[in-house]
Amino acid sequence: MSNINVPVSVLNLAPIRKGQGAKEAIEAMVSLAQATEELGYSRYWIAEHHNTPTLVSSATSILIKHTLEHTKSIRVGSGGVMLPNHSPLVVAEQFGTMATIYPGRLDLGLGRAPGTDMMTASALRRSKNDSVFTFPEDVQALLTYFGPLENQGYVKAYPGVATNIPIYILGSSTDSAYLAAKLGLPYVFASHFAPRYMEEAISIYRDRFQPSNYLDKPYMMVCLNVIAAESDEEAKFESTTMQQFFLNVVRGTQTPLSPPVKTMDGLWSPHEEQMATSMSSVTLMGSKQSIKEQLTAFQEKYNVDELMAVSYIYDPEKQKRSYEILKEVVSGK
Repeated sequence: MSNINVPVSVLNLAPIRKGQGAKEAIEAMVSLAQATEELGYSRYWIAEHHNTPTLVSSATSILIKHTLEHTKSIRVGSGGVMLPNHSPLVVAEQFGTMATIYPGRLDLGLGRAPGTDMMTASALRRSKNDSVFTFPEDVQALLTYFGPLENQGYVKAYPGVATNIPIYILGSSTDSAYLAAKLGLPYVFASHFAPRYMEEAISIYRDRFQPSNYLDKPYMMVCLNVIAAESDEEAKFESTTMQQFFLNVVRGTQTPLSPPVKTMDGLWSPHEEQMATSMSSVTLMGSKQSIKEQLTAFQEKYNVDELMAVSYIYDPEKQKRSYEILKEVVSGK
């Protein structure tokens, strides 16, 4: 039987809205965290992107700290820290420090992509070797740094030792599904922009999962887009902000998050529409009733343990309302 009464969480890329600057984007990020905390969301994750003038999520751990500071109970984490860009020890020290200040409220989601173009990746990297290939070892290093004192090597993360910060493996292909299963860690699939391998990745993770000290059975999270509104028509109108966002990605242009438009006709070519639509195909969209039907169908097929929602809506109040509607649906209100 499908269960739509699942925990729900938030992913925020911290976009800059048209007509605003970086400071307003950070303020909007905090305001959304406070609103979703109030609504009873489980966790609030912030992405990592570099050299992207329309997003402010480059120094992820600083944004996480800022969000923890302005909230009371919601778990805050990274969706994700892109490990090829960072030394595991530095990540362990940063997160260990935050976990010391805000105990029991921190999550560490880890990704193997650089979260940027190759030239920027090379400027970020600590070495000229391709650290994408050392991802499994880097994850293992972090698990050790956060683990008990007796398991540490000579180099330790202070603070960090024995903080047991939960680690989540993020993926947009099947590679990370194998790793999450092998390490017995929770797995989060990025269906919000790369849905193509979702079904296969979920199966691989569940079939190959090996129980660990962290989890005794698979914990599957899926990140998807949600555009919920008072009516299907309103949601369709609001969704043009998301469509413009993905058109931006397809074109590699640098347009801030834009207000909705009456129609996308004339704004994109058929080829661009097809590419943008395939990236955003895993989207719950519509009125409360429509969202409920779509989520029920999704859960009948995949029965995931937790949903993480990203909502590209231009008006911050309508964005909060979208999260409120999703929460009402999973709470059976």
